[in-house]
Amino acid sequence: MKKKRWWGLLAAGMMTFALAACGSNESAGSKPSGSNSESSSSNYPTKPITIVAPSGAGGGWDLTARAVAKVLDETGLVKQTMTVENKPGGGGAVFMAEYATQDVKNDYKLFVNSPPIIINNLKKEGNSPFGYKDTTPLAQLTKDFGAIVVKADSKFQSLTQLLDAIKQDPKSVTVAGGSAPGSMDHLIGILPVYKSGIDPKSVKYVSYDGGGEALAALLGGNADVIATDVSSVGEYLKAGKVRVLAVSAPERLGGVLKDVPTMKELGIDAEFTIWRGVFGPKEMSPEAKAFWEETLKKLSENEKWKEELQKQGWEAEYRNTDEFTQFLQEQEQQIGDLLKSLGMHK
Repeated sequence: MKKKRWWGLLAAGMMTFALAACGSNESAGSKPSGSNSESSSSNYPTKPITIVAPSGAGGGWDLTARAVAKVLDETGLVKQTMTVENKPGGGGAVFMAEYATQDVKNDYKLFVNSPPIIINNLKKEGNSPFGYKDTTPLAQLTKDFGAIVVKADSKFQSLTQLLDAIKQDPKSVTVAGGSAPGSMDHLIGILPVYKSGIDPKSVKYVSYDGGGEALAALLGGNADVIATDVSSVGEYLKAGKVRVLAVSAPERLGGVLKDVPTMKELGIDAEFTIWRGVFGPKEMSPEAKAFWEETLKKLSENEKWKEELQKQGWEAEYRNTDEFTQFLQEQEQQIGDLLKSLGMHK
């Protein structure tokens, strides 16, 4: 009888020990809610993902979306099929109206964008009621800067000379850009004007359908100066066809642009970043958001992505969700000020 009781006590003790060990393991292996480690073990994503370029094929948004999808697939960072969809119209405004109302919780549809998501929401003409606040900013991936460009044989040898001419007779200088009045090229063009105390509304701005047409107008003598992005002028500068008077970068750029001064160097307190980033729906699930935060950070550090940046002539600039959102708030203030100076703020 004593022997049976002893075995019973031993068995009970072993069971208690096993349960305690099991509980300890579960506690040690538990993951805090909403953490990246939780996203790693969640089921998301379980079906194909779409990345939208709110433009036609071949533009900056399209190239960025395709580069992101390609590298995520090639590196295995995303196991599910990824497709790129083009949704042109209104400089991205048509897509935003659809996305912000119909895809509010769609974790499987992301999109790429740049400053127009802010500009379209703030400007008076062609205003979009939707902006970045109707999304979940996931990550900034690249940066570019504005450039003030003239023909190689232009009488304007410096930005100072150009600004002096505009101040003396604004209508004597034609500034062109590849976007509509109040859009990105226009804002880059009037940035040094505004910061120099000249009325931006006095500047004669002519818009063309894309940066390529604006450059053609410059080279054809139909414009005195164009405002555009730095990455689109390198080849023309190398070929001796244009002169870049200044860039909107915080410090001098490298390569073929190494001798081009920044606006700040010239005593104009102005800079402007042309960023590109990835966005998700406003009510994105915590699991999906955590997955993309982790995945896009890994993408930014991957060698294949760095090769893609070099191939496209883009500069890397990674900001996570919080940093990106803070940056967007700062740029919203800057863009708002420029649009107000033009009388184009809503």
